[in-house]
Amino acid sequence: MLRMTLAAAALGAGAAMAQPAPEGMRATVNGMQIYYEVSGQGDPMIVLHGSFMTIPGMGDIVERLARTHRVYALELQGHGRSTDTDRAMTYHNLAGDVATFMEVAGIPRADVFGYSMGAVVGLRLAIDHPDKVDQLVFASGAYEFDGWQPAYREMLPDFTVEMFADSPMAEAYREIAPDPAGFAALSEKLIALEKAPFAWGREVEAMRVPVLIVAGDADVATLEHSVAMFRLLGGGAMGDLGKPLSASRLAVLPATSHTAVIGQADLMMEFIAPFLAGETPPGWFD
Repeated sequence: MLRMTLAAAALGAGAAMAQPAPEGMRATVNGMQIYYEVSGQGDPMIVLHGSFMTIPGMGDIVERLARTHRVYALELQGHGRSTDTDRAMTYHNLAGDVATFMEVAGIPRADVFGYSMGAVVGLRLAIDHPDKVDQLVFASGAYEFDGWQPAYREMLPDFTVEMFADSPMAEAYREIAPDPAGFAALSEKLIALEKAPFAWGREVEAMRVPVLIVAGDADVATLEHSVAMFRLLGGGAMGDLGKPLSASRLAVLPATSHTAVIGQADLMMEFIAPFLAGETPPGWFD
């Protein structure tokens, strides 16, 4: 899939660690050994990667978030150093894994940053387990299948496991995976996940968890879809009329494709930091 391929291209974006190296751990979650890394101090933050990605593939965002938070960066089912299971890979299942991980790790509630597939998983987590999510940073995701670009949706029927067999993602997988021969099974599950329809508009509209939507202006989700999501969350009304702004926010990165989003950690932090702190730029009438 293009979104999977685009997200996986970020695997080469290594993180520049300005802090001590994170501590790698494993947790038993729903019959799997989930690998995760802990870094930083402060309020807890869960970081969720995109399809085929690993923690290093998330680039500098983990280190930047760890300057103000206790970051728990996960490698989801079958990805990286986490084991797989015979269970289907669905957004509901992956979100349930994150919720179970939080219970195992003793994290009652946390902020969540998700990118691409991880953004959709984070959204599902906020819908299914709102008591576990303080605030959600939703980077390069969608809340329904029809939100993906038409050109991308047209490509999906042609995706096959063989397309990824000799890809850089396959090579990277074999270097660290518990089962180096498991890449085909992972690819099959991710392709099925990507092709599966979903439409969560009513559930998004009912959410009370504040969401920062981050999108590239040339992202895999349409700009109209990101704006529609923002409006479902209560955003988009005129300010300066004496009413509080929506707790949710929308940030569009210029000249930015899907894979370019995750490589702009410093720019994203300009939006993420005030969002997490609940700060808004003052207007004339404040």
